Formats: sequence, C-alpha cells, structure tokens
Amino acid sequence: MTATLLPSALLQGQPLLWHNPARQPAAQALATLPYGAADIAAAIARWQRFAPLLAHCFPDSVAADGRIDSPLLAQAGPGATVWVKADHALPVTACIKARGGVYEVLCQAETLARRAGLLAEGSNYALLAGDAARALFARHTILVGSTGNLGHSVGVMARALGLQVEVHMSSDAKAWKKDRLRALGARVVEHAGDYAAAVASARQLAAADPQAYFIDDESSLLLFFGYAAAAHDLKAQLDTAGLQPTPACPLRVFLPCGVGGAPGGVAFGLKCLYGDAVQCVFVEPVASPCFLLQLASGDDALSVYDIGLDNRTLADGLAVPRASATVAGLVQHLVDAVVTVSDDSLLAEVRQQWQQHGLRLEPSAAAGFVAQRLAASQWPQQVIPLVWTTGGHGLPDEVFLPLLAS
Repeated sequence: MTATLLPSALLQGQPLLWHNPARQPAAQALATLPYGAADIAAAIARWQRFAPLLAHCFPDSVAADGRIDSPLLAQAGPGATVWVKADHALPVTACIKARGGVYEVLCQAETLARRAGLLAEGSNYALLAGDAARALFARHTILVGSTGNLGHSVGVMARALGLQVEVHMSSDAKAWKKDRLRALGARVVEHAGDYAAAVASARQLAAADPQAYFIDDESSLLLFFGYAAAAHDLKAQLDTAGLQPTPACPLRVFLPCGVGGAPGGVAFGLKCLYGDAVQCVFVEPVASPCFLLQLASGDDALSVYDIGLDNRTLADGLAVPRASATVAGLVQHLVDAVVTVSDDSLLAEVRQQWQQHGLRLEPSAAAGFVAQRLAASQWPQQVIPLVWTTGGHGLPDEVFLPLLAS
C-alpha cells in the first residue's frame, strides 16, 4: 500500500479511530494460527511453578501465593462504568512489562538450572534463589533493547537471581529510567538512534556471546505468552464483578501499543477466552503509529519515518518506529481497531486521572483513557469499556509532578 492510500489523518499526525478491515471472526482467525489456548495454559502452569521463587525474591510486593497481578478498578462515568486493569501498579515493576520481561527471565533461569542439573521434576523453584543457582547465573548475561520499562522488568528479575544484565536504550528513553537500571546493577548502553537501533545492537552482541541470552521484544514468543496469560487474570476478576461479555455487549479493551508484544499477547489471550465477545483496540501516539501502519500497509519493512512522521512523543514507552512483524502476523486478524492520540491529550489525561481518581500514570499509560472517549463518540455500541494501564506507579516525584504542572 502506498502512502497516498493510507488514512490522511495518519499521515498528518492527527488523532483517529481506524477500524481494521482485516479483522475476522475470532474462531476463524484463531483456527489459522500455529498457537492457541494450550500454549497459554502452558504459560500459566509455568507461572505457577515460579510462584514460590517470586514470593521468596519479592516478599514485600507480590501476593503471598507468588502471583504477579494488578487490581481491577471501576471508574464511574457519564455513560457506562469504565473498568481499569491497573497494570501501572503491577507488583515488582509497576508496569505491564513484568508480565513479559519477568516471565522470560524466569524461563531462561529455568533452562539454565535444568541444564546444570539443579532442577528436577517437582522441585520447589525457590531453590533458584539459592547459592548454587546464583553461582551458575552469575556466569550468564541477559541482554535486552528497551525504551525503559521492559529493560527495568528484565533488570529487576535478572539481578534478583544474580544474572548479569545489559540494557540497550535509545536516545529518547528517559534519563531517570536509565539511572534506575544502573542502581539495580545493570549495565546501560546508550544509543544515538531510536528504539529499533538499540534492539538491533543488543541482538548482534548476544549472538556473539555463548554466555549471553537476548530477550527480543520484536519477536519473542515467551514475552508474548507471558502477556497472554494475563487474560485469565482479568477473566477471574470480571467473573467476580459479575461481568459477562457477549457479542451483543462485548468487552472493549484499550491497550497502549509500542512494538506490539504486550498488547498483542493480551489481545491473543482475550480472543482465545472470549472470542467475539471482546473487542481489542490498540492505542498509539500520533507520531508513532507503527502498528496501525503495519496493519494498514501490510509492509513489515515500513516505519513511521517512511510516511513523514518523526516518532517523537512524550509517551516514550510507545516511541517505536516499526512494529513487530512476528506479533502483527499473529494478531492482524484479531485487532478490531487502532486509535491514535496526541501528546496534549495524554498530558491532560495524566492530570485528570491523578486529580479525579488518584492514579499515578506515565503518559503512555494514560493513552487508553483518551482512546476510550474517542471511541465512545465515534463508535457507538453497547459495550463494557476497559482501559489497560501500563506504567507509572513507579514514577519518582521529580518526574511525575512536572507532568501535573505542564
């Protein structure tokens, strides 16, 4: 698809609601994929094996049963109640990336321990925090490219186990996020280029080091299924709240989107559970609509720079020029719509959510609220609206307070 056939608002950097013409009934789309509910079930079982280790490593933050999950909140609105899956306050890392980044670090630790004979069938995984495991892990390095939150999630879990960590970060990543990583004992490598350049560098270095493991935000299925498992956490909460989505009154979920791994995984999990009783809406900044561009063009080589956008946004966690081709291939027929939002609207939403509801959000995490209101006005339908927040509870005062004053 040429740029002239793309939505004019996309090319002009204006907010828009874009309905995905490739969207298919969930059963039809899922039947063509090489993965399904069994893969999500396997990820859930793996999370359960890790629970004793998480409870040991983070006794003050995770639940007593070792689960990493966030509350489901309700916000009364002028129309329907808006539900909030509060991953901005997720235990351990205060962002949704814990669901993927923490999970993949744990998977690699499990692999290393099994190879070394430290884990047997039925072992209590808390032993991975023991001296023998830490001595093993100290000889290995985890590499990742990140705008900030994935790197932090990887860094927190890896350093808790004694693994070495190297995080490659773009020039537009926030300084405080880099400082936070260094405080953990992670090595931060800064790149003059953008997020994509940071990922490419980390991938190349890891390939040359047999003791290194690269967590690839652009193509990792472990990240994808770590996120997908979150759909089951949400379903349990919706059931408790007495909410039963139907195709006539679907759950409409707004998911902030950068490279696509987290929203793609969650959307996949939700479609496996609810089918056409859920609508998945990705939300991107007007300057970085990489996933919309990928879906609309079908060209996985196309970046936002190629259509005249600059990828500059206050929503640094969503500042990605090119979407994951892997994730787009899996969810291209499952995404119902994409909404793009302006930086000004994100700042206004950060202030409103703090003042009215006490939610401490970074701009990226406020995107879903902006999109929900736009969709309610332009896409009228009886729905159960749900915004998935993604980060912000860990923002230091010197970063958060200026957002309220700007």
